[in-house]
Amino acid sequence: MAVYICSLIVSEPQVIPADGEYHIVRFPYGARESFDAHGMHQAAQPDGKHSSYPDRRSGLIWPSREGWGSLTAMVYWEKGDYTEVRDRFVRDPLGLAGGYDATATEDHAGTPGGEYRHKHHEIFVRPRTPLAFLVRHNGGKSARISHAQFKLAIHPAAEMPPAGS
Repeated sequence: MAVYICSLIVSEPQVIPADGEYHIVRFPYGARESFDAHGMHQAAQPDGKHSSYPDRRSGLIWPSREGWGSLTAMVYWEKGDYTEVRDRFVRDPLGLAGGYDATATEDHAGTPGGEYRHKHHEIFVRPRTPLAFLVRHNGGKSARISHAQFKLAIHPAAEMPPAGS
C-alpha cells in the first residue's frame, strides 16, 4: 500500500502572542513547501475557501484520504520571558468539520536559551477534517518561533472506526 505524505517547513519567524491561547503554526504554500505531492496543503482548500500565507488556514493539512495518520512536528522557540511552552495536534482547529479535537498536548519547562521541541503522535485521519500543529507559551509578552515543521504520513486502513475515534 502507498503512503500519502505531506511535509511542511518554515524558517521565517512567527510571533506567538502572550494571551494564554493556542495558536496555529503557519506554513507557506507552493515552491517554498518541502513536499505536498498529494495536495494536502493547498491555498485552494477542500471546503471551497482560499487561503493566503500567513493566515490561520495556512497551518492546515487536509488529509487526502482516510487512514492511520502519523503526525510529526518540530518547533524552535527563541529565548523569551516564558517559563513554559506547550504544543498539541488538533483535528479541526477552526471548527470547519465538527469541532476542535486536541490530542498529544505537552508542556515543557523553560531551559536556558531557546526551546527546541520535537513530537510524534498517531491518530485516525479523514478527508475534510483538517489537522494543525498549535503552540502557546505563558510569558508576559509575545514570543517568537524561528523554525517549524509539520508532517503527516497516511497509511491507508482497510477499516476505519466511526468518526471521532
